[in-house]
Amino acid sequence: MKILCADAIASELLQPLRDAGHEVLVEPELDGTSLPDRLTDDSVEVLVVRSTKVSKEALEASPALSMVVRAGAGTDNIDKDVASALGIYVSNVPGQNAVAVAELAMGLLLAIDRQIPAGMADLRSGKWNKGEYSKADGILGKQIAIIGLGEIGYAVAHRARSFGMPVTALRKPDRSEDAQSRIRAAGIRLIDTMEELLGSADVVSLHVPGTPGTKGMVDAGFLAMMKDGAILLNTARGDVLDAEALVTAMEEKNIHAGLDVWPSEPAGKSGEWASVLSQHPNVVGSHHIGASTAQAQSAVAAGTVAVVEAYLDGRVINCVNMVDERLGEVVLTVRHLDKVGVLAKIFATIRKDGANVYQMENQVFVGKIAAVASINLDHEPSVETLRAIEGDDDVLGVSIAVNRVP
Repeated sequence: MKILCADAIASELLQPLRDAGHEVLVEPELDGTSLPDRLTDDSVEVLVVRSTKVSKEALEASPALSMVVRAGAGTDNIDKDVASALGIYVSNVPGQNAVAVAELAMGLLLAIDRQIPAGMADLRSGKWNKGEYSKADGILGKQIAIIGLGEIGYAVAHRARSFGMPVTALRKPDRSEDAQSRIRAAGIRLIDTMEELLGSADVVSLHVPGTPGTKGMVDAGFLAMMKDGAILLNTARGDVLDAEALVTAMEEKNIHAGLDVWPSEPAGKSGEWASVLSQHPNVVGSHHIGASTAQAQSAVAAGTVAVVEAYLDGRVINCVNMVDERLGEVVLTVRHLDKVGVLAKIFATIRKDGANVYQMENQVFVGKIAAVASINLDHEPSVETLRAIEGDDDVLGVSIAVNRVP
């Protein structure tokens, strides 16, 4: 199998795939513009990316492409709608870079409080200004609100608590018991409304995924609920912020921001770039490097290899574009002899009825003589179809459950 890594991944970490006889190509110079042409040239079956954009054109370029692996958690750089329409799996590697992102979030917070970037700039220009840079508040006892309790959110919560910061988050009624236990273990206090959460926080740290629902969520209304002089941290996605609203809030409410991600940030890895936010004196920033530590990249690479190895073994793990619920109006259960061609005959009969198969599972009994197929259909088959299936000599029994699937 040919595997293309369109971002930098340590070659030695990919060696297990090569040892298994697969062709692994690492081409970190590829970007969203050059990737479609590259995929046209070769029969790439698995594509691995970090930040490289995987567009509709890229997904359509190689007819052999069957899986895209995002070496990280977020998959908003991949056109998942197109991948789904083409039957291409999109998998990710969640949680492996959580600590690295959390460390940077705390670094940005400390840099704002202690004015580290401005102080360093003065030192490099030959200025000594101890009086100015002795005005930090300190973060002990300052309340931090976590928006988005995923792996990174929890990692930030634990680190903030170690600095003596009370941690809060928004109460949600649909959280599982496991999630609630984890919240209690992390010492996070839940608050009922977003207005109260933001209004009581000295620091707000964003850790939400990049989705249509989170785009622009930090708008004028959100910022109006924050305290004057509060600190906003964003190590999530750039388009979560309304840049114009944030600039206004910094001017009118003296809000400060620590940003690792930016609205309309460059797609490439280097080049000239500037924005109103990056040049604002109330902003301390970094170059979208939250996950970019050696420790995190080793963990992500190992997780990526695990995803690819599972796929090569016939299993799909961490898939983000498969339906995760049962579909269909009915479940057709067929007990049958475990022989070649039996399922093909069953599906041919169902096809004549015009029923569409949404999902199917076939399990073999001990001894490998018989098996049972559970087939989810979009509508109930006709009596004639059921009789035709039952009449096959290789079929042991047929049953149907209507409306078992929501």
